[in-house]
Amino acid sequence: MTTRFANVESIGSYFESLSDPRHTRNRKHLLIDVVVIAVCGLVCGSDGPTAIHRWATNRRDWLKGSLTLPNGIPSRDCIRRLLIALQPEAFQRCFRDWIADALGSDEVGPARLVAIDGKTCRRSHDTANGLGPLHIVSAWASEHGIALGQVATEERSNEITAIPLLLKRIELTKALITIDAVGCQKDIARDIVAGGGDFVIAVKDNQPKLSEAIGSLVVKHLDGELEALKYRSHETKEHGHGRRDERSYFVARVPPDFAAKEWPWIRAIGTAVRITTHADGSQSDEVRYYVLSRFLSGKRFGEAVRAHWSIESMHWVLDVTFREDEGRTRQRILGNNLSWLRRFAVTLLKRHPVKDSIRGKMIRCLMSTHFLDEVLTLQGD
Repeated sequence: MTTRFANVESIGSYFESLSDPRHTRNRKHLLIDVVVIAVCGLVCGSDGPTAIHRWATNRRDWLKGSLTLPNGIPSRDCIRRLLIALQPEAFQRCFRDWIADALGSDEVGPARLVAIDGKTCRRSHDTANGLGPLHIVSAWASEHGIALGQVATEERSNEITAIPLLLKRIELTKALITIDAVGCQKDIARDIVAGGGDFVIAVKDNQPKLSEAIGSLVVKHLDGELEALKYRSHETKEHGHGRRDERSYFVARVPPDFAAKEWPWIRAIGTAVRITTHADGSQSDEVRYYVLSRFLSGKRFGEAVRAHWSIESMHWVLDVTFREDEGRTRQRILGNNLSWLRRFAVTLLKRHPVKDSIRGKMIRCLMSTHFLDEVLTLQGD
C-alpha cells in the first residue's frame, strides 16, 4: 500500500465538504479549525472537549502556523456544541477520504480483510432519561489497522440491525468481511455478497439449524463418509507466553445435499481447531465453525479467523489507553463522534513505524509537534 505524504494545512481540505450545522451568527470559529483541533487533541490523549481546549491553548503558536483561528482558540463549549451538531455519518466520510488519499489503493492482491464487531461504552448510560450504555458497531481493516466506519446503537441486542447500516457505509468490493456469531444472519450474508464482497462468519447456537447442518457435515467427513468432498487445510504451531498453540484450519465445499438450503450464499464450511498445551503439561482445545461465501485456501481462511482478533485488540486499546469505558458522555451524538475520533486516533498512531506502544506514541505527540506532524500526515509510514 503506497503512502502519499500530506501536510497539516491540507488536512483541513477534507472537511470543506462538511456542512456547517451552526447558525451563521454563531460561527465565530471556522468549522475546519475546530475539527482539526479536535483530531489533534484526541491523538495527544485528550478525552473530551475540556481536555481538547486545554491542549489547544498550550499549543496555540503551533496551531496558528497551520490554521486560520480568526478569533483565537475555540472554547470547550464551542468544541462540544459542534461535535454534538455534526452528523456522524457525514463526519466519518471526511476521515475515510483523508485516509484513502493518504494511503492510495491496491489494485492487485487478495481481498482486504475487514472485521466487524461491537463494543459497549459502559459508563455512558443515562439513567435519568432511561438510556442504557451506548453500543458502537465498527468496521476495522484488520491487515492495515484502519478504522472504516461505525454505527451507534442503544443496546448490544441492536447489533443485528446496526451491521446492515454499517455495510452500506463501507466499500465491500474486494473485501473479505469477518463477523462473530451475532452477525450470522441471512440478511447480512446477502448484503455482503450483493455489495461485491465475501464473508467469513462464525456460527454458534443462535442459528441452531445451520449449526446442526455444519456439525453433521463435519462429523460425516471425519468418519470418512464424505471422501469425495473437496477440502483445503492449513496448520500453524506457535510457542509463547508459557504455552504451545497448534491450530488447524479446514475449508470444505458445501455438498449438493447441504441441509441449510435457505442460505444460498454459503459456498464453503470452515472449521478452526485450536489445541493449547500449557506449561504444566495440561491441554485444552477449542473448535469453531464458520460459513464462507467463497472456497478459500486453508491459509487465507486461517488468516481471516486470526485477523478478526485485531478489532478486539483495538477495543482493548480504547479502554486501556483512551479509557473509553470510563467516559461519562451521555449525549448520544457527542459520544458517537468522540468514539469515532478515538478510533481514528488509533489508526493514525498505529501506522507510525516507530517502535513504541500506542500510549508511548500518544505521549510523543503530546511532547513533540514534529512527531505529531508525522502521525497526522502519515509521513513516518
